Amino acid sequence: MILDIQVFGISVFSLAKVVLIMLVSVLFARGIRINMKRSLKDRIKKDHLDILTKSVYYGIILLGLLSVLPILGFNLSGILLAGGIAGLTIGFASQKIVSNLISGVFLMIERPIKVGSQVNVKDVSGYVEDISIISTIIRTYGGLYIRIPNETVFTNIITNYVANVARRFEYVVGIRYRDNADKAIEIITNLIEEHPLALKNPQPAVFVNDLGDNAVNISVKIWAPATEWYGVKMELLWKIKKELEAQGIGIAFPQRVVWFANTLEKHEIEDK
Repeated sequence: MILDIQVFGISVFSLAKVVLIMLVSVLFARGIRINMKRSLKDRIKKDHLDILTKSVYYGIILLGLLSVLPILGFNLSGILLAGGIAGLTIGFASQKIVSNLISGVFLMIERPIKVGSQVNVKDVSGYVEDISIISTIIRTYGGLYIRIPNETVFTNIITNYVANVARRFEYVVGIRYRDNADKAIEIITNLIEEHPLALKNPQPAVFVNDLGDNAVNISVKIWAPATEWYGVKMELLWKIKKELEAQGIGIAFPQRVVWFANTLEKHEIEDK
């Protein structure tokens, strides 16, 4: 039969199997590569995406090639033994790299953060400057650039300060007991309503939440656009202080009154 004909000691049937396996491997690798480019093109930089898709593409073809070597008469035991020793050495060295690579892919698919986001990752807060397949770069509010391995980013709690369009901030304003709390609440409420970036919905809240040792504590809760909240917070805080003082309402501060009994004072004088 034709299939039994030997070519360089290998049957035509075996050669046909090799060609078929390699053809399927190449087609499968191309399909995966095209699908990855389509699904990740808006999430990963082009150069990073090219590296990732090429790695997957040639990795699949390499697996196909390894699967046909026994058909061609190659003994893989020696190759696997040598490869196993080398693989263990390389494996230990590249374990973190592979972990970071996989974590980077999951970060780009899940997208809990993106470039420009204000985040906190493992006590590092700032702006996301870059997300590569190995690491993430965060520019802190102090201007420092910090590189964080993607495994650390993916396995830790991520706080995204701007994922929601609005963000709430709070004050506790302590006024003196002799001042009118209702008037203070009215002043603060009016200042909030006048500010163009203080949101009406969700509504702000201003109320007495505690009667402290030295002050009547007024809680102030305000919503502002997530990208503007810090400026709004600082501006309103100063305006509240100035307006309360202008209306004769003072900001309370800790006070201590010490009383000396007459007998105590008398004994101290006699001792002297």
